[in-house]
Amino acid sequence: MIYFDNSATTAIQRDVLDTYVKTSQRFIGNPSSLHRLGENAQNLLTKAREQVAGLLGVKTSEIYFTSCGTEGNNWVLKGTAFEKRPFGNHIIISAIEHPSVTKAAEQLIAQGFEVSILPVNAQGIIDAIALKQLLRPETILVSTMAVNNEVGSVQPIIAISEILEDYPTIHYHVDAVQAIGKVPITTWLTERVDFVTLSAHKFHGPRGVGILYRKEGTRLSPLFAGGGQENNQRSGTENVPGNISTAKALRLTLTDSEWKIEKVRHLKDSLLSALSEYEWVSIYSSTEAATSAPHILCFGIRGIRGEVLVHALEEKDIYISTTSACSSKKKLNSSTLEAMDIPKKEAETAVRISLDENNTMTEVEQFLTIFNQLYKKFSKLNR
Repeated sequence: MIYFDNSATTAIQRDVLDTYVKTSQRFIGNPSSLHRLGENAQNLLTKAREQVAGLLGVKTSEIYFTSCGTEGNNWVLKGTAFEKRPFGNHIIISAIEHPSVTKAAEQLIAQGFEVSILPVNAQGIIDAIALKQLLRPETILVSTMAVNNEVGSVQPIIAISEILEDYPTIHYHVDAVQAIGKVPITTWLTERVDFVTLSAHKFHGPRGVGILYRKEGTRLSPLFAGGGQENNQRSGTENVPGNISTAKALRLTLTDSEWKIEKVRHLKDSLLSALSEYEWVSIYSSTEAATSAPHILCFGIRGIRGEVLVHALEEKDIYISTTSACSSKKKLNSSTLEAMDIPKKEAETAVRISLDENNTMTEVEQFLTIFNQLYKKFSKLNR
């Protein structure tokens, strides 16, 4: 099997899974309980929070555990909107955000909020200059992703942060789900960023765990009401084994990260070089390393719908996706390619390869061999 769909989800690392199992078996107490078993669980949870904070270079009190990136994104958008409504009702998101941002924004529009859309260029990169034109006195939040999940475009978080330095009362949220372990933390966790969302299953952690970085002093309404867990900000019994193993997964991901990034970049470059030679192949990801994440490559065979290629490769035990996992089964058009002004018929051909450090050059070569066979078959349909 060749698994090239790591942006949808990654396989949990064996050491991380072992930690999850051992923690589940040995620490059975509820962290909110007063007895020794509860205290042991709480202490372990505190250590996990400290470890995550240390790896991200932030304060322990600024780390909150969630269930996923979607929850984190919803919490930031809705929590900011409800908390800061007396000060304004205007939110800015980019045209290429994940559905967990765009759909949350749509819900807020129904509640009377106004949402402006930041455009992107032909490479799927946010126009930071346009942000200045969209800012208003009533703007309370700007939300942008760090790395696009469909084409892998790296966003100008530093440039956006510099613009927002003159607007300290506006919350700035960065969805870094596709960035962690793939591009340096310093490029998306700036001093000006107020919130960052992460999802454990994107970096070989367990499913059902997310991380929210929330800068100290920011105002955010809780999304969940209940027992007051997570410093009265995110009620619900803590997922101790999930959170502990997530901290371990993050540490392992960031260990030797520069080497891992270079390895993945080399694999992608080999794929890009080979696929670019085909007459009927269109490349939608940027070919410039500075503006393209090392692990995502979006392309298509003109005249062949993306799902046709996905299933043809699946028959050969090779797994890729159309665009994002959240929209592929629903057969929704790529919002990113639409924002990049790619014609609809062409966008329907798009597929995504997403790599990680566990992939190999042998897999790349095997993929290219099978792809060449399929291309010859599909070329007959284009004549």
